[in-house]
Parts: sequence; C-alpha cells; structure tokens
Amino acid sequence: MLAFCQVSLSATYNVRDFGAKGDGTTLDHGAINQAIETATSHGGGQVLLPAGTYLCGSIRLKSNVDLHLMPGARIQAAPAELKAYDESEVFGAPEYQDGGHTYFHNSLIWAEGQQNISITGQGMIDGEGLTKRDTEKAGNVQGGSIGTGDKAIALKLCRNVTIRDITIFRGGHFAIIATGCDIGTIDNVTIDTNRDGIDIDCCKYFTVSNTKVNTPSDDAIVLKSSYALKKPALCEHILISNCIVTGYKLGTFLDGTYVPEKVNWVCGRIKLGTESNGGFRNIAISNCTCMWSSGLAFEVVDQGRMENIVVNNISMSHVHHYPIYITTGCRNRGPKERTEVSSARDIYINNVIADDCDSLAGVIVTGMEGTPIRNVSLSNVRIQYRGGGQKVTTPYREQGTNYPEPRWAGPTPAYGLFARHVDGLRLRNVKFELMRPDERQEIILEDVVNEDIER
Repeated sequence: MLAFCQVSLSATYNVRDFGAKGDGTTLDHGAINQAIETATSHGGGQVLLPAGTYLCGSIRLKSNVDLHLMPGARIQAAPAELKAYDESEVFGAPEYQDGGHTYFHNSLIWAEGQQNISITGQGMIDGEGLTKRDTEKAGNVQGGSIGTGDKAIALKLCRNVTIRDITIFRGGHFAIIATGCDIGTIDNVTIDTNRDGIDIDCCKYFTVSNTKVNTPSDDAIVLKSSYALKKPALCEHILISNCIVTGYKLGTFLDGTYVPEKVNWVCGRIKLGTESNGGFRNIAISNCTCMWSSGLAFEVVDQGRMENIVVNNISMSHVHHYPIYITTGCRNRGPKERTEVSSARDIYINNVIADDCDSLAGVIVTGMEGTPIRNVSLSNVRIQYRGGGQKVTTPYREQGTNYPEPRWAGPTPAYGLFARHVDGLRLRNVKFELMRPDERQEIILEDVVNEDIER
C-alpha cells in the first residue's frame, strides 16, 4: 500500500492535457480513459479532473490509479441516446440475482480485477443520465435501447479500494456497488440518490465511515452476499461507523431543504440482505443515525448464515414501518441442488433510541420452525411508537418463501416486540413507549425458548 501512495504522489495526469474539455457538452470519457491508460503504463499515478463538467460514458478505472475530482469538478453521466456506455459483459451462468448485481461494465465508472484503486476529491459524480431500472441484460439492452448506464461506481473482484470525500447525486440503480472485493474504505462520502446508496456484496475487510446517504426510494447502506460470483460467498469483516442515513426527497439533502419524502416501500435503512446466498459474518455497526428512514434490517433468506453481528449506539427518528427487523426464511434464490438452510445466531444490539416509530410493526425477530434464530440480545433500548394499532386477530404469517418485508406481512400482533422460533432471547433495560393507546400487547413470544427478560 505504501508503494501505491508513493506512485500516486509522484505522477499526476491532468485530463485536460489529454483533450478533455469539461464544458458539459463534449463527451470526455475518451480523454479520461486515455489519461488512466497512460498512468497505468507508467506504473500508476493520479488522474486529475480540474473544475468543470465532464460529460461521460464509461470510465474504466485501472490498477494503481487515483481518480481525483478537484473542487468544482463534476462527472456528468451521459444520456442513453448518446450510447456512450460499455456493453455489459456476458455472465455465462444462471442469474439468481438482479441484473444490477450481475453486470458491471455498463456503468459510469467501473473496474474489474484491479488493485490499488481510488476515487477521491471534493468534486461530484452526477448520474443524471443513468437508469435506476432493474432491466440490465447482457449486451447492455435496457427496455429495447442499447448503451444505457445503470450504476455510478461499480467494482468487481478488486483489492485495496478507496472512495473518499466525493459526492454522488442520482447514482442510478446503485450509487456504489462493490462485489467480491477485498480491503476497502469508503470514507466521508455524501450520497443523495434515487435507488440504493452503497451495496457491499461478497466483500471482505471493508469499512464505511463518516458517510451520509440519502435514499428516499430504496436502501442506504446494504450488505449483500449474492450469487454474482457464481458461488455462495460470505460478506464478512465489515465495519459501518459514524454514518447518517436519511429518506428525504431526492436532492433536498444536498440543497439543504431536507423535505421528508412520501413513504415508499422502504427508504433509508441499514440492511443485511436480502441477497444472502453466502451470508454475513463478523459485522459491526456503530454510532449511526437514521432520520425519516426505515430502521435496521437483518435478513437471511437464500440459504446463507448470519452470525456475529454487533450493533451499538444507534439513534433513529421518524421511523418508517419498523425499527429493528431480524429474520430468516427459505426464499432460496439459488441453485436447486443446494441443501443448506438459512440460519442466524449471535446478534447483539445495544444502546438504541428511536422516536416516532410507525405503528405497523414493532421489533421483529422471526426464525423458521425447526431452525430457530439463536442468541439474540437487546440491551439499553428505548423505542417510542405512534400507537393507534388495532388488535390483530389473524395469525402473523410465517416468513417461508415470501420476500422478507414487514409491510407486506401486515401489522405485527404486538406493538413492541414480536418474536417467533427463537432459541435464546435476552432483553435488558428495554423500554417501549406509546404516543397514543394501542390495542395490541406489548410483547408476544411464540415458540421462543431460553428467554431471559428483565424489563
């Protein structure tokens, strides 16, 4: 890593010297790619974008290169009609995951199999010309059009990755997706986007810190373990700390007006899943705040395992749908010959405060019959619900093969905590409050053994 830093500092390649105009109308990705190739041929360096608006299709990031956006520099995603994006690669296997997790080359900035790469600086990436639709296919065909970009930054099978200080606006399907990458840092990044903010998929040794993510229409910071590598792969050893996630109307986080958005099926949220073929291990989430957002969601439904999850010091306000959701299921989105059963154990959540929470669902902890979630601990938790719920007279659905989202399961039978198929549930100093009366019970436990509760 030291050698990379020395190379980066020793050579700078200004994209203007390679013909980039930065006028917002000339396609500049050719010049930027030429600067990257030149830097790589000399052992690496910093590719510098001075102030200006660089209209771009696909930028191909290469090993030992720092793509640096100076203050006032903006990479503007070209519209689809310019056909400026690379064709998506051929996957060559059954696709058990969404197209956004399958194809990478049809992106604004992408890298595959590279090392010692970084995107830094106080400039902006604006994905105005990107699509947010789930229609990616081989050959880059999107609803009949060719040449559409779908992600702002897409990295696959890379090592030693840094994304720092930049701002991303309108990031397409994913503002940042990293799949199968080892050793990564995302730090002091600001994202205001119309789909997912940050997706870390099948990665190891990643940190996300000091980052602000506004996602009014989807998830903010998401860990996944899809089948994009054509095998189950754990997402493990991940640290998320000192982050802010919100669900304000698109663009209002960046312009400072902070307009709450009409509740979508989900917004904001720190999540594990739903893509979970490999599962999640050794995950730490701490010192984060959620505003006008869904809460924490930990979901393993595709035969992976979830274990050693630690959450500490979380503050939430104006929570959509639920504050904490932990579930396993058997959607089993993968090869039919797999025999594994989704499992979860050793999940510790401490020091959480949440106010103005939706009355739809309380804290939910649901395993599967015969395969309980094991060892879940909640301590020093205070949650204020809006209340007003009516007594639930029908059985709450088993997760089974359903998509794991409480909104579609309906109100939980308890307003505070509903747990089912759990072995080892520990509650310490947990308090549920109501803003108005609620007809439901505070806590309901079904098929829960070895509970240890002190209210």
